[in-house]
Amino acid sequence: MVAVVGCKILPFTRRRDGTGFRDWAAEAFLGALAQSGYAPADIDTLVLASESDVFTLQLNPATLLAQDLGLTQAAALRVEAGGATGQVAVQTAAARILSGLSRIVAVVGVDATASALPGSTLRDLYSRSFDAMTDGPTGVTATQAYALSWQVFAAAHGLDDDDLARITIAHRANACANPAAHLPRRHTPDEIAASPMIASPYRRLHCSPLSDGAAALILAAPSALPAARRSAPRITGMGAATDRPLALRPDPGQFAAKTRAMQSACRMAGITPAQIGLAEIYDPYAGAALQGLHALGLSSRPGTDQADGRFGLAGALPVNLSGGLLGQGAAPGATGVAQVATCALLLEGRYPGLQPTSPPPFALADTHGGICSNAAVTILAQADAT
Repeated sequence: MVAVVGCKILPFTRRRDGTGFRDWAAEAFLGALAQSGYAPADIDTLVLASESDVFTLQLNPATLLAQDLGLTQAAALRVEAGGATGQVAVQTAAARILSGLSRIVAVVGVDATASALPGSTLRDLYSRSFDAMTDGPTGVTATQAYALSWQVFAAAHGLDDDDLARITIAHRANACANPAAHLPRRHTPDEIAASPMIASPYRRLHCSPLSDGAAALILAAPSALPAARRSAPRITGMGAATDRPLALRPDPGQFAAKTRAMQSACRMAGITPAQIGLAEIYDPYAGAALQGLHALGLSSRPGTDQADGRFGLAGALPVNLSGGLLGQGAAPGATGVAQVATCALLLEGRYPGLQPTSPPPFALADTHGGICSNAAVTILAQADAT
């Protein structure tokens, strides 16, 4: 087990204040460090989550940030896994602790996807997060590929535009209570239906924004915990998996990598999906949230469960109380780190946004890259549940 002893999530937004990724990384790190009770000299490893050098125009950013953060004595490494970058960085850090290579690790996730490049350039770059020798140069965008996957899933499960609207409305409304959210909104079904079509059936309001953002965690071995943080939440299960490109899958509507990652995480944690009491689900598009809930084994009929309120604050399985990518925003390197931080804070009853009356024993953070061509799932637990 690995303890989450410090968390900090900076606002996800479009930065126009003259600051850059180094400033955001430092602010997030210092916030997490202050909560942990450690000093910089206690950190033996820095794991940086950053999706692309293109956003920072900085090669070898982990070493650079180690200098900025006063961690020149620490090991430094950088992780990249598309949209799953932040989650894989958390798992890399936890694995180092479990292996004995590290005792206290700082995880910093940061990306500048809102302000670094024009939108048209970003669309071209993200199309090349698929197979650049086949899919990327064809001009297919991420939105178009996600829309095709959703169409297959929706047809198989009897879902429609009303289901997409309910997810969008719910997650953006949750974001209204989140001080770090990029798009806190209270939408109406008519407003969503009137927004421009991007790739049928996805309209603009069904899509998450591109954000600048940063988040940080301090992870520690239980034997290294300060007395004040002995009850910190634990990472108890981790899983990751990959899948074929979308066009080569037997069922392009299914997120099979997510299913395999969840099975691995549950085995490690010694629980079943039914024991998860809240979840932060990767929702770059509204339909992807429902596909994810199904693939994770959290719901066999996600559209019905959403309509019935099961995923709301008072439901049996609150989902994306942060607002998810749809509401909080999407800064790939920071997203998975922020998800784990959100789950940890919710389990401790210290989250600044929506908070269940009684935090459950187990929470789940779920992220993927591509059209779920890679997936990473992390299970957290209250200290007394382990």
